[in-house]
Amino acid sequence: MWVDTLFKRLFILMWVGLVASHLLAFKVTMSVHAPPDSGPPDAQMLPVLPSLPPMGDAAPQPRLDEPAPPPGMGPRDGPPPGTKSRDPLRDRPPGPSPGGGLPATALWLDYLVRFAAIGVVAWFGARWLSTPMRRLAAASETLGRALGQGHAAAPLDERRGTLEVRRTAQVFNAMARRLHAQFDAQALLMAAISHDLRTPLARLRLRLETIEALPQAQRCINDVHEMDALIGSVLAMLRDDQAGGERERIDVTALVQSMVDDLAEQGQPARVAETPDAPAIALAQPAALNRILANLVGNALRHGGSARVSVVAPTRPSGELQVLIDDDGPGIAADQLEAVFAPFYRVDAARGRRADASAGSGLGLYIARDLAQRNGGRLSLCNRAEGGLRAELVLPMA
Repeated sequence: MWVDTLFKRLFILMWVGLVASHLLAFKVTMSVHAPPDSGPPDAQMLPVLPSLPPMGDAAPQPRLDEPAPPPGMGPRDGPPPGTKSRDPLRDRPPGPSPGGGLPATALWLDYLVRFAAIGVVAWFGARWLSTPMRRLAAASETLGRALGQGHAAAPLDERRGTLEVRRTAQVFNAMARRLHAQFDAQALLMAAISHDLRTPLARLRLRLETIEALPQAQRCINDVHEMDALIGSVLAMLRDDQAGGERERIDVTALVQSMVDDLAEQGQPARVAETPDAPAIALAQPAALNRILANLVGNALRHGGSARVSVVAPTRPSGELQVLIDDDGPGIAADQLEAVFAPFYRVDAARGRRADASAGSGLGLYIARDLAQRNGGRLSLCNRAEGGLRAELVLPMA
C-alpha cells in the first residue's frame, strides 16, 4: 500500500485532474452565467453543472428548511406574486433548456474548460510518467558509445523512481556490467591469441628461410607473412578499441601534406591534389584520424597504383570537411562497394596471394569506417567516371 508504483501515480493523477476540472468548470460557469442579484449560494444546495443531465421538466423537491406550501398551492405554482424564490431552478425561463436551465453557451464553455484542464494535467502527467523511459533511452545510447570505446558506462540510479523503475534500473545496470565484462574478456582473449601466435610464426618463418631450396618454401614463407600481417591488423584494431581519447582540433591540410610528403620521400606515387585556401580544422582524435588516412592512402597505393589526396572545405562555417583519396586502379564492382567494409572481406582481385603479400588482411576499411563513425564522421567509396576508385571521408568541422 505504501510502495510508490506507476498505478498509484496514475490513479492520483487522474483523480486530481478530474476533480480539478469539475471545480474549475463550475467556478467559471457560475461566475459567467450566475444572475447578478442571486446573492450568496445556499450551503444546502448542490451546484448545477451544465454537463449534468437536463432538468428542465423535473419538479423541484421540497427543501428541508422550507415550510410546506399553503393549501391549494402545488409545488409548481411558484411563490406568491412580488416575492422571489430561494431556489434558482424556479427562477429560470419557462420551458426546457440544456444544462439544467442555463444557456447553451454555458454547456460549451463547461466542455471547453474541462478539455483544457484535463489536457494540461495529461501533458504534465505524460512528462512525469515518461521521465524514466527518457532516462533509460539516454543510458542505452551512452552504453553503446561506451562499449564501442572500451570503457564502462555510467550506471542508472537505482534509488530513484517507482518500484518498477528501480527494478528496471537494476536489471539494466546488471546487463551493462555483463556486456562490459564479456567485451573485455573477448578483447583480451583475441589479443592473447594473436600475440602468442606471433612467436611460433616467427620461428616457422626462420626455419623456412633456411631451406629455400625446397620448391614450396617461398610460398610457405608468403603464407607466414600473410598470417603475421593479419595478426598485426587484429592487434592494431584491439589497440584502437581501447585507445579512445578526447577529440581535438586538427589541421587536416597539414596532416595530409605531412603524410604525403613522407610517402613521396619513400618513392611512393602519392601527392596532394587540392587544398583549401583557409585552414581546414576538424574535430577528431589525432591517432584515429591518422590511422584512417593511412589506411585509405595505403589502399590506394596498394590496389590503385597511385594516390591523390584532396581536402575540400565546406562553403558554410559550420559545415563538414571532405577528404577525397583518388587512385587509378580498376575500381570495385558496384555491388561490392559496401561489402568491402565488412571485416576480413576482400574483393576478388585482391584475394589472390601475391609474392609480396600486398593483398592485405581485409580489416583496413572496416577499421577506417569504425574510427570515422566514432569521431562523428562518415566514410564511403565510389567509382570515378574517368576510372579508378574514390574514398570520401567526411569529418565535422571544429
